[in-house]
Amino acid sequence: MTKITIFRNHDGEYLGFDCLGHAGYADEGEDIVCAGISALVINTINSIGLFTDEPCETDADEDDGEIRLRFTSPAGHDAGLLMQSLVLGLQGTCWASVAFPVQA
Repeated sequence: MTKITIFRNHDGEYLGFDCLGHAGYADEGEDIVCAGISALVINTINSIGLFTDEPCETDADEDDGEIRLRFTSPAGHDAGLLMQSLVLGLQGTCWASVAFPVQA
């Protein structure tokens, strides 16, 4: 199962996220939930890097399925909007994986 933790401060500003593990929805190479989560996470990281001036640090471990992003200061408007989009996409992916379970 993939565990995603979104970090926010007491003002609700985004500080980063951790994404850990593989979805386990289907066999490796056929797991559409894992692919969807990966696409959302990687696209968010790339978008923050290309479309904002927010300094952040990223780290990944492919073997563990771990991806981390930390802003060096709370995310500003644009990066915050991209983080909101990530959360929305992840919520939709979670709903779809429950609503449409694997058929044996």
